[in-house]
Amino acid sequence: MDPFNIFYQRKSVRKFTEENVSRETLTQLIRAAMAAPTAGNKQPWAFVAVDAPEVLARLGAVLPYAGFVKGAPAAIVVCGDLSKAFDGVEEPFWVQDCSAATQNILLACEMKGLGAVWTGVYPLQERMDAVSDILNLPDHIVPLNVIPLGTPSGTPKPKEKWAPENLHWQAW
Repeated sequence: MDPFNIFYQRKSVRKFTEENVSRETLTQLIRAAMAAPTAGNKQPWAFVAVDAPEVLARLGAVLPYAGFVKGAPAAIVVCGDLSKAFDGVEEPFWVQDCSAATQNILLACEMKGLGAVWTGVYPLQERMDAVSDILNLPDHIVPLNVIPLGTPSGTPKPKEKWAPENLHWQAW
């Protein structure tokens, strides 16, 4: 099998079966996240694994476009740890680092036959505050996104996103 297929087969999954996701699997996914590239090797990330239905329900209730979180068997909240981030003008690199970690989680889910979707939290203050309150995050931890995940319900199809007009060689 062509290893590039993992990229082409990745899809956003919003409906899940009731099958649990083990803590071993959640740990494996987060370990994959921590293998992501990071500016200056700062590793300004932190993760909250959630498998308690009551916490998933609360997260689903406060995320306006992610109510389906309450139907997922698990979620990973990817956060930036500002105590590990660069200072000053370079501080926002934590967003890029945590986004790379997020993509690793999404691809690892695909490899394991799990479905997942990136649901945005940062930079919307209302969402950040709500997720922080539910998870009791300290002030230096900023939630970037919530990734609900589990065994897909049905057979979701990936979208074809190749657009050759977006490729330029040497210059615009």
